[in-house]
Amino acid sequence: MTETQVLVINADLLDIDHPLAMGTEPEMFKLAQHNYKSGEWPFPVRLVKPGTKPWNDAAYLASMRPNPQTEEREQIRAIRRAYHDDWHTIRSLAIRTGFTNQQVSHLVHKYSLRLRNQYWRAEKYNDPDDVITGQTIYILGDKLEAPADSIKQASQSNGLVRGYYISRVPRA
Repeated sequence: MTETQVLVINADLLDIDHPLAMGTEPEMFKLAQHNYKSGEWPFPVRLVKPGTKPWNDAAYLASMRPNPQTEEREQIRAIRRAYHDDWHTIRSLAIRTGFTNQQVSHLVHKYSLRLRNQYWRAEKYNDPDDVITGQTIYILGDKLEAPADSIKQASQSNGLVRGYYISRVPRA
């Protein structure tokens, strides 16, 4: 049975080129314990095999940082998922995904995601000054206390819903 050769190094400095001692593992373990207890080595020590690369905390922490491209890909996936779930405005996408309006706007324009730049309008039958608007059918439906399906049907057939003409207005 062969015994493993190890180096005893200062754990604070991690200098493998200048070990404190070198020998077989059981001997170096006993030497490290004795010298640490007697105060000869007041610093922590490590036993490492020859040729081992020293641990670098800075490189390890740098590897833990998220890759900006990967993070952006995850964000655009979340935005596309929300868009697919019928959230079609920057504000609603920001609320749904938890990102800021500015982040969503930047990513939407960068990846050319089409948004609805329109709104729904309800104008009172006998009072043209009484206008209710909403960015989606559902918002307008909540304001009129009417189901979204009837609003959509009324907008296609110039019908009335609860005394209001319904129309979809494209924004410039």
